[in-house]
Amino acid sequence: MNHVTGQYRRSEDNPQAEVEEMETQEVTTTESVTDTGGGEMDQQNGEVIIGPQPDPGMTVQDADMEEDEARSEATFRYTVQQFSKLKDSALSPACYVRNLPWKIMVMPRNSHGQDRTAQRSLGFFLQCNGESESSSWSCYAVAELRLLSVRPDVEPFSRKIQHLFYSKENDWGFSHFMAWNDILDPEKGYIKDDAITLEVHVVADAPHGVSWDSKKHTGYVGLKNQGATCYMNSLLQTLYFTNQLRRAVYKMPTESDDSTKSVALALQRVFHELQFCDKPVGTKKLTKSFGWETLDSFMQHDVQEFLRVLLDKLESKMKGTCVEGTVPKLFEGKMISYIRCKNVDYSSTRSETFYDIQLNIKGKKNIDESFKDYIAKETLDGDNKYDAGEHGLQDAEKGVIFSAFPPVLHLHLMRFQYDPITDCSVKFNDRFEFYEKISLDSYLQEPDPSNPANYTLHAVLVHSGDNHGGHYVVFINPRGDGKWCKFDDDVVSRCTKQEAIEHNYGGHDEDMNMTVKHCTNAYMLVYIRDSELHNVLQEVTDADIPSELADRLAEEKRMEQVRRKERNEAHLYMTINVLLEDSFDGHQGNDLYDPDRPLFRVFKIKKMALVSEMMDMFADAFKYPTEQIRPWPFSQRSNQTMRPSMLDLEADSHKAVIDTAENQNPWTIFLELLPPDSGLTMLPNFDKETDVLLFFKMYDPKQKKIHYCGHSYLPVTSKLSELVPLLNERAGFPPDTELVLYEEIRPNMIEKITNFNEPLEKVLDELMDGDIILFEKEEREEFSDLPTCIDYFKDLYYRVEVTFVDKCTPNDPGFTMELSQRMTYDQLARAVAQRVGTDPYLLQFFKCQNSVSSSYKDSPGHPLRCTFEGTLKDLLVFSKPKAPKKIFYQQLSIRVNELENKKQFKCIYVGPNVLEEKEIILYPNKRGTVADLLEEAKKQIEFGEGSTGKLRFTEVSCNKVALGPKEDTPLDHLVINAAKIYRIEEVPRDELHIAEDEMLISCAHFQKEVFSTFGLPFLLKIKQGEPFTKVKERIQKRLGVPDKEFEKYKFSIVAMGRQQVLQDDEYVVNLADFRPLPNQAGSPKPWLGLDHVNKAPKKSRFNYLEKAIKIYN
Repeated sequence: MNHVTGQYRRSEDNPQAEVEEMETQEVTTTESVTDTGGGEMDQQNGEVIIGPQPDPGMTVQDADMEEDEARSEATFRYTVQQFSKLKDSALSPACYVRNLPWKIMVMPRNSHGQDRTAQRSLGFFLQCNGESESSSWSCYAVAELRLLSVRPDVEPFSRKIQHLFYSKENDWGFSHFMAWNDILDPEKGYIKDDAITLEVHVVADAPHGVSWDSKKHTGYVGLKNQGATCYMNSLLQTLYFTNQLRRAVYKMPTESDDSTKSVALALQRVFHELQFCDKPVGTKKLTKSFGWETLDSFMQHDVQEFLRVLLDKLESKMKGTCVEGTVPKLFEGKMISYIRCKNVDYSSTRSETFYDIQLNIKGKKNIDESFKDYIAKETLDGDNKYDAGEHGLQDAEKGVIFSAFPPVLHLHLMRFQYDPITDCSVKFNDRFEFYEKISLDSYLQEPDPSNPANYTLHAVLVHSGDNHGGHYVVFINPRGDGKWCKFDDDVVSRCTKQEAIEHNYGGHDEDMNMTVKHCTNAYMLVYIRDSELHNVLQEVTDADIPSELADRLAEEKRMEQVRRKERNEAHLYMTINVLLEDSFDGHQGNDLYDPDRPLFRVFKIKKMALVSEMMDMFADAFKYPTEQIRPWPFSQRSNQTMRPSMLDLEADSHKAVIDTAENQNPWTIFLELLPPDSGLTMLPNFDKETDVLLFFKMYDPKQKKIHYCGHSYLPVTSKLSELVPLLNERAGFPPDTELVLYEEIRPNMIEKITNFNEPLEKVLDELMDGDIILFEKEEREEFSDLPTCIDYFKDLYYRVEVTFVDKCTPNDPGFTMELSQRMTYDQLARAVAQRVGTDPYLLQFFKCQNSVSSSYKDSPGHPLRCTFEGTLKDLLVFSKPKAPKKIFYQQLSIRVNELENKKQFKCIYVGPNVLEEKEIILYPNKRGTVADLLEEAKKQIEFGEGSTGKLRFTEVSCNKVALGPKEDTPLDHLVINAAKIYRIEEVPRDELHIAEDEMLISCAHFQKEVFSTFGLPFLLKIKQGEPFTKVKERIQKRLGVPDKEFEKYKFSIVAMGRQQVLQDDEYVVNLADFRPLPNQAGSPKPWLGLDHVNKAPKKSRFNYLEKAIKIYN
């Protein structure tokens, strides 16, 4: 059993309110029992009253809400007789709300007070769906639990709960509802004739995870939740119930559209299913048509942006059709932006169109105040005067006024706004009132008396939660007649007007805090103009749907049902992969085909079908009579080769296919067909005792290729010498050509056959069906590096596909080459260099490394030395098994043998104006110094005209800069870590020489707090005794900041994190201010801070989630 916290206790000054905090206890009792002193009582001793009880304090349902089991609220009572003798828990009979059984659960509870005396209390709980064995259901409800009084002068004692009921928390209430003695005291007025009456008023949302029939209860169906795109479901329902738009969507031409990529067709499909289906509709095909990746489906896109992009997509699709212009006709309004001078006759106006209006709600009480704020005039005066051209700077008024409102008005309430203090989006849950009927004439430039801008609320899109997530629902008034429905993803239920409107104002309302969560409120409203209601909401009938579209969607549905049936029955079927003889042509490897690139013809057959039925299926598919086809199943030999073997059709024709296949699934077979030019009417007989099936392959050393030369049945007693004429004929050689024959036993094991005059059963090792004879001409090809098929297959054995990936290019797919694992480093470098078009010595290679931390992604390891003496095989040992082999490379600007004596050094370079930086990679000698590094940098840097050509070495940490190690410092002594960046910068001419009364100081930017540094810090020369105003002039010139902006800069000396603000007019430079105090030796030097607003765009650490929404197709 579960409990709520004490926050909903009554606070009246009566002893009944002072009860202990509740506790949790498991209760399994399902019968209503009270104790009589001698045994159990029957259920009839507890009386139950179910039905609407008069209660003026509770919400009244809309007049048409049905009093049935699907109702959203009910009041029911349970009378416990002989209460004083109650010892166990008791359950009332069920009252049905939202098709779920609700029961009152009551029991005595004992606890110990602070004085350790036992205290007895009444436990009072509300149970929902208590006997269900399902674990997937849930139902949110609010309820008032009451102990009724028996005297008219005593009010009922009540306490409120709100809870999400589900299988593990199917009851909720109070372990200590009221002290037992208080209930038994007749003076308190709650007991009469040893009986008490408990009452519950419950208001429940439609449940999830149970058989709630939305279509039956409302006439509408919901949309399945597909991830964090719940607002998309709300928006789709809103657009669907904009009937005029739905009618236009149906009429978009999509006959030739790709069913997987067309947004228009996908939207037609969703709308059609919403109109005609009885169950929740999926949106996966729609989001797939957007071109979204999987991650996108779970990203919380902005609803306004999504709506605009979707409507733009539809508008483009409707161009040139009978429904062109529907989107602007429905949603486009017009406003005029103006600036009017107060003292001269000059104004500027611009007309703009809009599809939606963003209303500010912060500090606004209701929708009227937001509209007034939207058109409020802004005065331009003082420093912000308007430039009126020939009239000069003038005092002016700036604002907007609406010139036309559209038939369908989308209002976005700005609940989600950027907070500069926290640097993130926050949600405002403030109370904001909106109304079922609004008039907008007062916000129009010229109202039209014949067509007033009166609007009726059509949809309220609601969000529960904060800016980091939450849940989205929409309340819709489908016919504009005030009968509302709540669309909560896949669940649709009828609701009251109050639930749809007032409960979504937001804010803290004491009267409603039990029925509405504080963070549940409207974020978008849809209004329809009264004069257009009959057009916008005109019913969409079958006649509005083009027959071509209806037929296409019906066919899609039929095919889906077929595929679903196939999936459901898949376990009854097996796959047969059929290879015909032409599939062996062109195969250059071992055996007869490449299992990684097979040319299968795939068949599905019931596992229990007979072999004879399989033969009939093949005969029908290939248009051959059964006597002209013969199956040869492939089987794996002990030497790991795959060869065809004999299937005894006579003996096996009445066996099940799965048994014949020895449970192989898929089962691969070679299907022999009678050649059309054979002149025979059926395949020759094959005697499994005396015949053998052999396959032939010819090797051409000139082309270094294998040619397939068919198969043949031969008696096991025949000699190989008898085979030579047949092989010459198959290869197209003269009949007397001398041949060398080999047997292909397994990969890299090819044996030459020497004795042509012995029978096959003696010559071939373990003669079996499916053996392969290789042959070639006896005369050798002098210039071939693979003169025999033994050489060819040895080379093939060591051949491997390697993908080369450029490590400098993010997400580079690379290119793939087939190479020999016996290649040396030089051979590898030459092959890759030829492929990328460079010098072999300008390439550097890296082994692919698979550490634990990078197991999800391959990454380059240490660079490979150009003197590497191993082979390609040695480089691939670290590749994942069965994964593509990878080697990383990078193209160099210096030869790799020179690079290996150098040290790669990454650092930042900034020019003299310190406005931008770039990363450079330098290659000083390994044993070099900082001076060598600076010389290397000069080779890469293009100095401007008038440059000093002098560089200095600095280090940057936390956006603050300091002089780096001296030029004679060995590079090995430089400490590289994430907190410190080395920077090379050009020395300005005025800083080439630093006199005794001068100093280089560090300058850094910060905003408000000295630890909030940002931007590019810089060094600056100052002079003892100079006015600080001169220092400021040099800083402004260095940074190139306009006067107006620079006036806002504030300056401070920052030492040990403490800030000393400088008064510009008074401060004179004192070098001592920028030296550490004697007792702070070794601490960082004080620095000059520039306090101003950071205008650079913020970079989020999660910037991969900040993609703009796009619909690609």
